[in-house]
Amino acid sequence: MMTSDQKLLFQKAQEYAFSYMETVGNRPVFPSDEVLENLNIFYEPLPESPSSGAEILEMLHKYGSPATVAQTGGRYFGFVNGGTIPEAQASQWLTAAWDQNAALYLMSPIASFLETICQRWLIELFELPQQCVAGLLSGSSAATLCGLAAARYSILKKQGWDVNADGLSGAPRIRVVLGEQAHSSVIKALSILGFGRNQLELAAADEQGRMRIESLPQLDDRTMLIAQAGNVNTGAFDDLDSIADFANEAGAWLHVDGAFGLWCAASQSRKYLTKGIEKADSWSVDGHKTLNAPYDCGIILCRHPQSLAMAMQASGSYIHYSNNRDGMSYVPEMSRRARSVELWATLKALGKTGIEELVDSLHRYAGQFGDELRTKGFKILNEVVFNQVLVACDTDEETSATLKNIQKSGLCWCGGASWQGQQVIRISVCSWRTRQADIEDSVAVFIEARALARSREISS
Repeated sequence: MMTSDQKLLFQKAQEYAFSYMETVGNRPVFPSDEVLENLNIFYEPLPESPSSGAEILEMLHKYGSPATVAQTGGRYFGFVNGGTIPEAQASQWLTAAWDQNAALYLMSPIASFLETICQRWLIELFELPQQCVAGLLSGSSAATLCGLAAARYSILKKQGWDVNADGLSGAPRIRVVLGEQAHSSVIKALSILGFGRNQLELAAADEQGRMRIESLPQLDDRTMLIAQAGNVNTGAFDDLDSIADFANEAGAWLHVDGAFGLWCAASQSRKYLTKGIEKADSWSVDGHKTLNAPYDCGIILCRHPQSLAMAMQASGSYIHYSNNRDGMSYVPEMSRRARSVELWATLKALGKTGIEELVDSLHRYAGQFGDELRTKGFKILNEVVFNQVLVACDTDEETSATLKNIQKSGLCWCGGASWQGQQVIRISVCSWRTRQADIEDSVAVFIEARALARSREISS
């Protein structure tokens, strides 16, 4: 039973949370040096005796809240991090109170049931084959690992090799083909699964980072082919339709890395980018990027339920599988939080039309960002097909200095990267909160940051 003191503690947490949400739009997007210095207050010996809840919350709000990155505001454009729609965030609060372990139906019937609903809705939204299954995990990096593990199991099984029983030593060779601009998380997943960099067959990419179809090697039924729905720098999409046809004709397994880009399938104006995705074997996507579900929410989708389940298999006399959905069957974790509640809340709150409008608005604001910067003399290095914009100044030195000034401004925040040997400023428009005024204000920050970089260059 909750005591009055405990209730007061949660009311104080609510008060602090409301304060944060009401002010996040006006907070510095990245904390100041002074705020970061104040974090040293957390350096203390492990307390000998219990601390009060009120003291803990006060420290977190007083020193922790100002040291957060305001990615739930409208002017954070770094790392393809989405915001969180209010309905999903409120659901997250309730789910935190439930504190469910979503491994098995017997552990949490509600988490299991909502996973089933989310799976059905996602298949409908992406127009994927009805036999597909979905698993929920931390992010698309883990989802990619699952998809490729299912591919490994399936390809070896066809060759008469049971990787679960016999391991990899002496196993038939699997070919891995991917574009040279594949995301680093794909390389990481392959490494974990036993595929070294020197084993990979890399297809050349064009100036936007798209895999060149003509550079694909001959495929066969021992091939794992990985395509990309949204390059992390340019936002470019591989020609998924043609790639899928090549893969299917050869009997190869096609995995689509669609961390943020797969959601374009929900937009009538953008879905041409994802044409052919239904022909793939597995897909990885994030809910916490384009969809603006809370962190963390990754999704693996697979048209071969048995292959995914066998790749993720776990057994033990204490594990009681049911005739209902047991979520751990499709992911690596046993202990896992009930992400399905927040994903369901996000999908239900937005609906098909809301998701389409969200996707379209992210593209619209990215286009506006690029157009306005171009008119101010910045170089836009990519075709803005979705939400990514690559920006450069006249020289690498000026670009780097401008980026540092933007990041220090506290008014907006972008990341940096190297693209085709050139330093760039990388803009990712991902938050539902972003509006036209945020773009206009951020463009002004870019102009001022470049002017400051040039003045310092002249003075030096």
